[in-house]
Amino acid sequence: MSRIGAGEPSTETKIVLVKRQTRLQELVIRYNTIQQAEFYVERLGADFGDYVREDRVYQAALAEAAEVLGRIGRVQQVDREFVPNFIFGERDLVVVLGQDGLVANTLKYAADQPLIGVNPDPQRWDGALLPFTVRDLSAVVGDLLRGRRPLREVRLAQAELNDGQVLVAVNDLFIGRRTHVSARYVLRLNGAAEQQSSSGIIVSTGMGSTGWLRSVLAGAAGIASGAAGQPAAPLAPDASFGWDSPYLYFTVREPYPSRSTAANLVFGRIDEGGPLKIVSQMPESGVIFSDGVESDYLEFGSGVEATIKLAERRGRIVV
Repeated sequence: MSRIGAGEPSTETKIVLVKRQTRLQELVIRYNTIQQAEFYVERLGADFGDYVREDRVYQAALAEAAEVLGRIGRVQQVDREFVPNFIFGERDLVVVLGQDGLVANTLKYAADQPLIGVNPDPQRWDGALLPFTVRDLSAVVGDLLRGRRPLREVRLAQAELNDGQVLVAVNDLFIGRRTHVSARYVLRLNGAAEQQSSSGIIVSTGMGSTGWLRSVLAGAAGIASGAAGQPAAPLAPDASFGWDSPYLYFTVREPYPSRSTAANLVFGRIDEGGPLKIVSQMPESGVIFSDGVESDYLEFGSGVEATIKLAERRGRIVV
C-alpha cells in the first residue's frame, strides 16, 4: 500500500469523472427515440421499466457525484468511449462511476493517477472494484488529498509488436484469431520453443487471475478428474495471485497436437526476466486484444512477433 499528497484539498485539484452510457441510452441511440426503444424491448417480452429504473439511478448518481466533486476541485466528465484518447494529467484524480469493467478499462489509460471506483447502484451491481458509493466521495477524496488514504498497486500486462505497437491490459490479453478458426503460431519462453495450433493464448495479470484464467483452469481440472459418466471435480485449483505480483501467467486454450504442432508448452509463468514471445503464422484475422474488449486490439498477422511481459507503468486503486 502507498499514499499520496499532504496538506489540505485545493480548488486547483482536477478530478476526471469517467462515466458510461446506460442500457437505455444505448437503446435510444440505436432506435432513435425512447418510444421505439420501448417498443423493441417489450415486443421481445422484456421489462422496459428495468431499463428506465437503471438509467434513473445512474443519472442521479452521476449528478450527485459531479456536485460533490465540484465542491472539492475542477471536474471534467469523460465518456467511456473517449477514455482511450484522453490525456490524463500527472496530478489528476480519477473517479470512475462503475461497473467493474469501466474501472479496468480506465486503469489502462490512467497511468499513475490514483483511481477511485464508485458503485452507482449497489442494489444492482456487486462491484469488486467499486468499494465506494457516491456518499463516500467527499471523505475519500479529502483523505486522498491529505495523504491519509492507502492505494493498492496493480501490475499490468503488455504486448509489444516488433513494429513498435503496444497494447496494455489490466486483466488479460488474448492472442489468437478473430473467429473460431484455429490460431497458428510459434511460442517461445525461457529457451524453449514450440509450434502450436490452438484456440488462442490467454495471458493473465494478478487482477485478472480470478476471471478468465480461473475459468480455463477450472475446465481443465474438471476434464482431467472427471471419469466417464461421473461428475467432474467440484472445485478447480485457486488460480488467483496478488494484484501487485511481479509476474503473469499464460495458458493455451485447446492446443491441438499433430505432425506439425505440439502441446507441451501450454501453461507457465512470465516474469521480469523471461518474457513470452509469439510469432504469428496467421495470414488473416490474427489479433491481440485486451480485457475482453475486441475493439481494443492489435493486428497480429503472419511474421509479426509479439513480446508479452509486465508493463513498466502501474495502476493505482484507492482503497
